[in-house]
Amino acid sequence: MAEEKVYPMTEAGKEKLEQELEYLKTVKRKEVVERIKIARSFGDLSENSEYDSAKEEQAFVEGRITTLETMIRNAKIIEEDTENSSVVSLGKSVTFVELPDGEEETYTIVGSAEADPFEGRISNDSPMAKSLIGKQIGDEVTVQTPGGDMVVKIVDVK
Repeated sequence: MAEEKVYPMTEAGKEKLEQELEYLKTVKRKEVVERIKIARSFGDLSENSEYDSAKEEQAFVEGRITTLETMIRNAKIIEEDTENSSVVSLGKSVTFVELPDGEEETYTIVGSAEADPFEGRISNDSPMAKSLIGKQIGDEVTVQTPGGDMVVKIVDVK
């Protein structure tokens, strides 16, 4: 049997996934079943777009439930590393400046399950995070991005 993937995440990230799972199981699943019932009442299912749409949504919801259950079951909670406070690691926020004259940017490095770049949380699997992990304040790091290499200087780690 293949080993299941481990999903590193913060305690807050796990709680968020658990809340989404609870919502899908208790609210969304019932809504979709009700949509299917209503669509069935329209008659011929072979040409019933409401029925097809509801069944597609049901498949999506059930797939998401399965995914969330797997992620929660295989979650590895990120412990705070207090010994190496200046070293970039999973769960920490890192502030850097793109050289030679970029603006400061701050991101928190999290597991892929809770990544949201628009909220300042980047996946530990991203090119940026992979380049920064293990580095410390003052280090200049070359990050290979799809748009080409960029050099950043780490100015803070929290």
